[in-house]
Amino acid sequence: MSETTPNQRNIPNQKRKKKKKKRSYRGLFAFLWSLFIIGVLAFGFLLFSIANAWFGFPELPNGEALENPKNSLASEVYSVDNVLLGKFYIQDRSNVEYKDLPEHLINALIATEDARFYNHAGIDFYGLGTAIYRTIKGSPSGASTITQQLAKNLLHERASGKAERIIQKLQEWIIALKLERNYTKKEILTMYFNTVHLGYDLFGIKSAAKTFFNKSPKDLKVEEGAVLVGMLKASTKFNPKRNPESSKGRRNVVLSQMVRYNYLAPAQYDDLKKKEVELDYKKLDHNEGLATYFREHLRQVVKEWAKGQTKVNGEKYDIYRDGLRIYTTINSKMQQYAEEAVQTHMAKLQVDFEDHWSKEDPWENKDFGDDKFMEKAVRKTDRYRRLKAAKKSQKEIDRSFKKPVKMRIFSWKGEIDTTMTPLDSIRYYKRILHTGFMAMNPENGYINAWVGGIDHKYFKFDNVTAPKQVGSTFKPFVYTLAVQNGWSPCHKLLNSQVTFEKGEFGIPKKWEPRGSTSKDGQMLTLKESLANSLNWITAKLMKEFGPKPVVDLAKNMGVDSYLDPVPAICLGVPDITPYEMVGAYNTFANRGVWTKPLFITRIEDKNGQVIQSFAPEEKEVLNEETAYVMLRLMQGVAQYGTGARLRSRYKMYDVHIAGKTGTTNENSDGWFIGITPKLVAGTWTGGDEKVIRFRSTSLGQGANMALPIWAEFMQRVYADESLGIERTIDFKRPRRVNIETDCSKYDTPIEDDFPGDLIEQPDDDYDSEWN
Repeated sequence: MSETTPNQRNIPNQKRKKKKKKRSYRGLFAFLWSLFIIGVLAFGFLLFSIANAWFGFPELPNGEALENPKNSLASEVYSVDNVLLGKFYIQDRSNVEYKDLPEHLINALIATEDARFYNHAGIDFYGLGTAIYRTIKGSPSGASTITQQLAKNLLHERASGKAERIIQKLQEWIIALKLERNYTKKEILTMYFNTVHLGYDLFGIKSAAKTFFNKSPKDLKVEEGAVLVGMLKASTKFNPKRNPESSKGRRNVVLSQMVRYNYLAPAQYDDLKKKEVELDYKKLDHNEGLATYFREHLRQVVKEWAKGQTKVNGEKYDIYRDGLRIYTTINSKMQQYAEEAVQTHMAKLQVDFEDHWSKEDPWENKDFGDDKFMEKAVRKTDRYRRLKAAKKSQKEIDRSFKKPVKMRIFSWKGEIDTTMTPLDSIRYYKRILHTGFMAMNPENGYINAWVGGIDHKYFKFDNVTAPKQVGSTFKPFVYTLAVQNGWSPCHKLLNSQVTFEKGEFGIPKKWEPRGSTSKDGQMLTLKESLANSLNWITAKLMKEFGPKPVVDLAKNMGVDSYLDPVPAICLGVPDITPYEMVGAYNTFANRGVWTKPLFITRIEDKNGQVIQSFAPEEKEVLNEETAYVMLRLMQGVAQYGTGARLRSRYKMYDVHIAGKTGTTNENSDGWFIGITPKLVAGTWTGGDEKVIRFRSTSLGQGANMALPIWAEFMQRVYADESLGIERTIDFKRPRRVNIETDCSKYDTPIEDDFPGDLIEQPDDDYDSEWN
């Protein structure tokens, strides 16, 4: 038997060691595979648990919830010519359809956010792996697809903790897969563009395009769309309003991505990248834009309306969240012209007022001032109420009002940053004059323009719906009664003093209206009397027909304000809103049919389904003949009466205008309501308090304070041929008119132009004389 060497004896040991080592590798490999499989199963089980809301995970939305996310959708207000006037919202969010998304905008989004959007099913695993690799290498990048971002936009805000964020990310994966399974790529893109946040309180591409560029998404240029897509990375940092240079840089990154993925030619990129970011910034703020006062009135009306409306699910409509579409009667062009007319005249009138009073305040005037005026004004302020609530002494309150503070104030030349005491700011604002203007279409009752004041940011009070003493604008109601009883505009009366004895029509003491005009003692026609706003002849008509029939007529013509049936009502002592007065005068232009002024035509839900349509409320009050005769009678005001400056100053010789000026006692209120065949409009102008007024009637009368706004408005309307309102059209004559309206057939022609501006006779202050 041969002997073995030591090396030979080690060979089996080596083989055994190799086998043992191989078995250990296999064990490790099997262990690692087991861990991997367990991990995959565990991860799958975790996803399954999240998807099915096991172990306390929140329930994920079903298909219906995904299609109808609980996001606040702004309600939109549209003009009759389909211009967006404003919105009511918690979040400024409006939806857009895919057909209104320009191709370049979609390409910019895909090139920048998700280049493989059309090739994945919600999760881009290649992009995810790349992001993980870059993160390990120290340059982290995002890997969320557009669909995943949509899932996040639809459902929740970003979680704060790391663990919560991981769970949230997995939820987004699951929802993204559901979205891809249930919707087309076009639908996903549309939902994304409707939910994305783009700075401020803006949600959705439609709101952002309107705010930054004053455009619809379909009208965006390539570079403008790139600006908005660039904001997705950081809406504040790349906000073009706040950070134009950063926005430009980010825009160019988006454009370069479009070149990289062949959505944009290099030559076009070279041209676009040099351009500055040009904005047409139009934030639909409640205090800015067209029809601010009207929108606030509308908000209150629609909010009340919504309380009585129920959705399919039984919930009440919410004007701030349900995306209603409110279609109004406002004409955007006429509204613009009305606001321009107010600005043009009121800025000039304020200068006249300041020159008139100079350093003296009206309330300090020795004849009609109020030495407690400022004290009462202080007590009405929020500052005073806050200080009283804080238990401050009167001395501390006085000191607070006399301490200069920085503030921004209104002026007709623009806002002014200044330093003044709160007391001086009250004095400053109390001297400012105010106005209210409304215009309506006599044929359908549509309100075409509504200006409630001079600046909604600083003065919230809406003068269109605020009762004001109407003065002589009430007189046509009295004359209408005479015409109803067969009196002609050419019927003559002696312009002499008239007396109402104590007890007559229930009055507590004798009353004699004031006269004192150049026409005292003359025989005058009704047309001349109204044209010159004469008190005595108007009072004689009141004595003839009595106050109650006048009140009944005014009520039938839409005046809801309280009317005291006393003789002095004929001179305009009641307080009535411009809204009511314009509506009442509209009856004359509408052939005797009163139409309640209408400002909403329909309200739709977010899907365009009509919830309710609105039709004008009508009532026949006068016959056609009476209405027509009154128009002819009231034309004397513009032809040669208190409104003659419409012809002499504003050159409206060829325009058929019926109307009436109004001036209250001591020139506190100025009115003008003008009627044309296609438009009826009225305006009131005055101070915040009765004591804030002009001392002279030449400055304080309605023809000077209010009429110019009407004239400025109508001049702009007639100049715009697109509105279709002819300048020379006349009032339509009924087939049968038995009452004579042509006074030139009688002994004294009165149709000549009045030479110069007539100073209106102020009306009696009934309350101050009898109380």
